[in-house]
Amino acid sequence: MTSTAPTYQGLSQAQLAVLVPELLLSGQMIDRSGMAHLISAFGRDVMGRIAIEEWMAASPVYTHRVRTALGVDGDGVEDMFKCLQLDIGAPPQFMDFRYRVDDKYHGSFILDHCGALLDVEPLGDEYVTTMCHDIEDPTFDATAIATNRRARIRPVHRPPRRPVDRTPHCEWTVTIEPDRDELPLPPDAEEMFGTRAGQIELSAIDAASTDGWVDYRGPLVEDLQFAEWSTSALARIAEEVALQHQLLSLGFLISLRRYAESEDQVVEIFRKQLIGIAGLAADRIRAALELSTDAEGLAQVLALHPCFGPAQYTGLTATADGDTVSVRLPRESDAMTDGGWMSLLTPDHLEPLQAAATAVSPYLRVEGAVETEDALEIRIVTSDTAQKESGEVAIARFSGGASFEFVDRGRSIPITPVGSSA
Repeated sequence: MTSTAPTYQGLSQAQLAVLVPELLLSGQMIDRSGMAHLISAFGRDVMGRIAIEEWMAASPVYTHRVRTALGVDGDGVEDMFKCLQLDIGAPPQFMDFRYRVDDKYHGSFILDHCGALLDVEPLGDEYVTTMCHDIEDPTFDATAIATNRRARIRPVHRPPRRPVDRTPHCEWTVTIEPDRDELPLPPDAEEMFGTRAGQIELSAIDAASTDGWVDYRGPLVEDLQFAEWSTSALARIAEEVALQHQLLSLGFLISLRRYAESEDQVVEIFRKQLIGIAGLAADRIRAALELSTDAEGLAQVLALHPCFGPAQYTGLTATADGDTVSVRLPRESDAMTDGGWMSLLTPDHLEPLQAAATAVSPYLRVEGAVETEDALEIRIVTSDTAQKESGEVAIARFSGGASFEFVDRGRSIPITPVGSSA
């Protein structure tokens, strides 16, 4: 029986509540997939520069999109923190932000657990300093300016940790002062706002839904619980988080072209990034939703995979028919116009799809693809021969995010501003 796998709009509220934090964590893992290849090609310094430039390009754009989608229309620290809770740079629990609001324009946060730090600490203090100083300083401000261009995020303390087991891992203040100069929009972000990814319209949230939150206009809460959101809002959040993946990858691509020796090197590194995260995210999505390890399970994983979505942007569909999966990728789409990840998939280069298939089951094999007049059509079959996990996926697995387990933290609790009498 032939069945086309549903996208986010076809999932239940319970499924989406499980999937959204997985998508946020997947976005954080993009750098675990890409940065190792940058270090190998260019060294630590250039890796750091590309990391800075990709996040400064993408985060103002996707933060603006989240604010618009969820009605976060204020300009204070609460509004900024709401957006951080839905940012692939700060996936819940793995990057365990704990927020404090002093008043509308002053607050702070600590990280009780920083999965990114724990990934990097074994590499030594120089790599920790690159991430926690060189990269964080400009990228935190780039994220903040989507809420208020007079916002500044500054460290109280941060790694390298002294003593080595210091907790919380870091602490930062957030201030917005009316007499402070406004920060400019980063040039790459200006370019990113003009992409199809920056401008695309995604599914509207049904404001009349009664099965949960339809926006984030209420108070900032600790430990945002996605089970409390409406099905409609969760589907839109999932689409936006998938789009965050696409925007970050486009920022990576823009920056990579500045440092690469040739376009061939750009494509090689960009493809390796996609292969690694394609396999890692597929593995976690299948496990989180308890999907099958057959063709039907793979089709569902591909339809929900943030690297191949959202569907409005890429147009990708996955259909299961017995032991076979048929994937259709249109050659005219917003994703193709932007020239990002989807442009890497050709009849000769289907490695990202194989990485995802192998993560679902080593016995799923990409048989091949044909170019039709308007699409690339890929066939994935069930095989008697096990496929090996690619080196790119194995590299990405060094992150603790590969095996991280979310825990149930109960209900969302409003954060009361310190200066409030409530």
